[in-house]
Amino acid sequence: MADLRLMARRQLPRGVFDYIDGGAEDERTMRENSSAYGRIEFVPRVLHDVSQIDTTTTLLGHPLPVPLVMAPIGFTRVAHSQGELAGARAAARAGIPYTLSTLGTRSIEDVRAVSAGALWFQVYVWKDRGLVAEMIARAKASGYQALALTVDTAVLGRRDRDVRRGFSMPPTLGPDTIVDGILHPRWVYDFIRAEPITFANLTDPGRAGASSAVNLAAFASSQFDQTLSWPDIEWMRSQWDGPIVIKGIQRVEDAVIAADIGVEAVALSNHGGRQLDGAPPPIELVAPVADAVGDRVEIICDGGVRRGSDVVKALALGARACMFGRAWVYGLAAGGEAGVVHAIDLLTTDIRRTLALLGRPSVSELDRSHVSIRPR
Repeated sequence: MADLRLMARRQLPRGVFDYIDGGAEDERTMRENSSAYGRIEFVPRVLHDVSQIDTTTTLLGHPLPVPLVMAPIGFTRVAHSQGELAGARAAARAGIPYTLSTLGTRSIEDVRAVSAGALWFQVYVWKDRGLVAEMIARAKASGYQALALTVDTAVLGRRDRDVRRGFSMPPTLGPDTIVDGILHPRWVYDFIRAEPITFANLTDPGRAGASSAVNLAAFASSQFDQTLSWPDIEWMRSQWDGPIVIKGIQRVEDAVIAADIGVEAVALSNHGGRQLDGAPPPIELVAPVADAVGDRVEIICDGGVRRGSDVVKALALGARACMFGRAWVYGLAAGGEAGVVHAIDLLTTDIRRTLALLGRPSVSELDRSHVSIRPR
């Protein structure tokens, strides 16, 4: 995945790359999300038949060929004009769920039109609950499989790379970007030929502030509902009769509450290190959360996945699947839809190879005896 990241860096203007690649403040949490996997060592078995490797599992009652879910990413069309459409098509080809962000640049309906696969819709709860209810109804009508409620955005984290560069949404092409444009002609050509970028799921001429992507960004920031609390999950249930995933759980007690109220899954996540710098790496929460909730709620580990071996470690500790975000957007920037397909293939192939080298022919056979955690 490091090679895809390097290719993305070469293809994109520096401000755009930093928006995708960067994290909050000093980026300690973002780095720790990945480096924490390095403190987990495998304990392989030998002399076991691994001629047939089985990566299949189930998630939210549906079969998966591999324990992966594509995480929601907003504004993916800054990386490539196909954006969410490329991601959804690649996910469908691989048979894994694609999660569309509320702040996506393609609509709920447009994404469904290009994908017959499993789709999830990621929800930010706005002060305008009517708008949220409308989007949930649209997702239901379009056959989306699950809602992923993001709960770690009471306010937006400070992303210093974006602040230093004065990065705006959408990127502007003016005198201050002319040099960057000359250095990245393929991106500029793709950007100027595509239709204007907007928050497609929020665009509504009848709502104030919904006329352009820039205004929509301000509108979205002002609309995060800071009163969101556990009782609001009941309201969510009144709008949606399918599975709900709470994305942004960062401590055991909250995972237990989620299990107690009957949520189907929790995504242990710190928003890719883009919100609270100093938050715990999700992989370190998997085992204690699994111990606390048992089989009452499924666990998804979201953050820092760069190799299939990371996924195998998370499964051994008690996760059902892993989400990955930056990895597929690096692929998108590097090569459009083909790049996303390649990113998924890299992870899938690595999972299979890791299982074989670990002496486990199936993900269902993984448990904590197959890993050892080094102290910090």
